[in-house]
Parts: sequence; C-alpha cells; structure tokens
Amino acid sequence: MPGSRDHSHPEPTEQAAVGRRRFLGIALGAAAGLAAHGCSTTASSTSGTSLPGPSSTRSSSGRSSPPPRPTTATAAAVAETPADARPEAPAQPSIGPGEFDEPARVDQQAERLAPPTPPGAYDREALYVALYGFPGNSILGSLGEQGVDGAVRRAADVAAGYEGFGRRVVPTFEILASVASSSAGPDGDYSNEFTPTRFAPWLEAAAENDMHVVFDLQPGRSRFPDQARQYEALWLVRHASIALDPEWRVGPNQRPGGGRIGSVDGAEVNETIDYLDDLIRRHRLPPKLCIVHQFADSMITSKQLIRGTENVQVLLQMDGFGSLTLKRGSWGRMVDDLPAGAFTGWKNFYDEDRPTPTPSQTMANDPQPRYVSYQ
Repeated sequence: MPGSRDHSHPEPTEQAAVGRRRFLGIALGAAAGLAAHGCSTTASSTSGTSLPGPSSTRSSSGRSSPPPRPTTATAAAVAETPADARPEAPAQPSIGPGEFDEPARVDQQAERLAPPTPPGAYDREALYVALYGFPGNSILGSLGEQGVDGAVRRAADVAAGYEGFGRRVVPTFEILASVASSSAGPDGDYSNEFTPTRFAPWLEAAAENDMHVVFDLQPGRSRFPDQARQYEALWLVRHASIALDPEWRVGPNQRPGGGRIGSVDGAEVNETIDYLDDLIRRHRLPPKLCIVHQFADSMITSKQLIRGTENVQVLLQMDGFGSLTLKRGSWGRMVDDLPAGAFTGWKNFYDEDRPTPTPSQTMANDPQPRYVSYQ
C-alpha cells in the first residue's frame, strides 16, 4: 500500500550553490563560441520570417508530443490524414534554424570543479514528474508557459500530486534541446539544434531546487548518437539526462512530419547509451536516465536489443494521447516487449487527453511508471 516518504533535503550551503553555478558555467561555457556561429541564422528566425515545420493530424491513441500550432515564427505545414477519423492536432513547429554544427566540448577543469552530486542527480529508486516543453514557447508544452521561476513552482505543484506512492518524488524539467523541422536548415539534417548555453538558467534553477533535467532530441535525419555528441556539454551536467524521440528520427531521404512517423533501431539506441556510459565513466558522473519515447510498434525496431548499463538506466515512455482506454491500449503494446531491465514512463496531456488522467489513474498502470511528464 502506498505510503508517504520524507522528501526533505538539507539546505545547500552557499559554497555548494556557488560550486554548482561555477560547474554549470564551465560545462556550458565551451558552447558559447558556437552560439556566435548561429547568430545570423537565429536573427532571421525572430525577425518575422515564417519557417516551415512538419505538421500532423495525430492519432488520439497514437501520436506523441502533440506538435503545437504555428506561431509567427512557425509556418503551418501539410496535415497528416489518419487511417480513421480522429480529432485534429496542432502542428510541430520549427522554432528557428540550428545554432551550431560542431560538437560542444568542455574543459577538463569541469571534472575537478564539479561539486558533490546534487540531490537532483538521477536516482533509480525515485519517481520523476516533469513539465515538458521548450523555454519561452507556450505552444510546445507546459514548461514554456511561464518563465523559469514559475516553472520551478509549477513543477513542484505537479509533482506533489504524486506523493504517497511509495517513492521519493523529484520535480523535473523535460526540455526539447532540438526540434525537428520540415526545412533542411544550414546543416541539412531537418533538425533545429540550440546551443547548450541557452538552457543554462534552467539547469541552474533545477540545481538550486534539487530538480532533475531531461533533454529531448528530435534529430531529423541525424542519428541519435551523432546529435547527442553535439550536446556533450549538457550530459556533463550532473543532474541532466537524455530522451530520444524516434517519431522525429527519419531516413536520409525523408522529412519529419507530414503524416510520417519516424523510427530508430535498437542498435542505434545502444550506441547512444554506450556513448553516455563512456562519458559517465571518464568524468566520474552520477548515473543517467535514457528515455525512449514510443506510442507505435514501428517506432523502435529490434527493441529487445536495447539494454542499459550500470551507469545508464533505460526507460520506455508511452506518450500517446486520447481517452484513458486508448492510452492504456498503447501502454499495453509498449510493455508487451519491454527490454530486460527497462523502466516505464507515461505522458499526460493537458489539452489532448480526454480528460487528463489523475495521478492515481496514472500510477495504476502495471508496471508502475517511474517517470511521468506533462505536456
């Protein structure tokens, strides 16, 4: 029977807080020069020029992360026609062209100056409850509907609903680090990458509030391990983990969206995990979570090949939306062939679910989710 747990943490000392900020500055500062590389293209994305992005009319039981309606910085794209009659969903936006093309590296001093593992570092025994989205964009998800301080408070409020299920609950930010696009972009990969320094305020706020941060990749034509290497500065942060969204991982002659659901092979997921595991070992980092989104069987081929390591915990997240019955149908298909040792996760939608499941309904799934996000 679920019982309450003590979720209090000792107040961090001023020295520890300064140490965290210094580490974040070092870990992300190496990417600052890369930001200048993308300044000219970024300016064009905010000057009123509409940039096309993939769009879809998504299955109420099947599509993940309902892509938002276009804004002045995003143009509407061609809608997918589903196999059966389903409500229309908003379009996946293109926030702006990529801001860097080269891998982001950090100085080796980061390892020496890193503070003790913060309470927000990944803990396999904890339950993570996240706000999903992109900073400053209210269309992409609940995270961007307020500034960073407001998001800290909202994440804590949402996580509080999951107290009493027998696990320590950790409020979490789930941030889109890259956003798939129907435009090739300067590097031709149909994915908008954003310089890691852009997320520094969110990482700092999370560290100061004992929160975890998950960064999502929507790589377009890129491979997950290749795009992950571009964001190496993020993975060196001790309270940051990774999420892979195969829906937006397409082949060399394909474009994201337009009714197409992408996919990834288990071997590519393992290559990404091995890269992270090596990084963790070399820099003596805490373990990390590797989330793989899935709402359709076709999104992951050779799924049984996926395996975690001592340092990387695999979690499959069901991110379909619709009625609770439809969502549980997608859940059942996902867990039918769950890789050995993998945890499970669940996504709730404020607008597309009918209605949004309660924490009790969410945690009634079997196996019980270890990760819940809200879009």
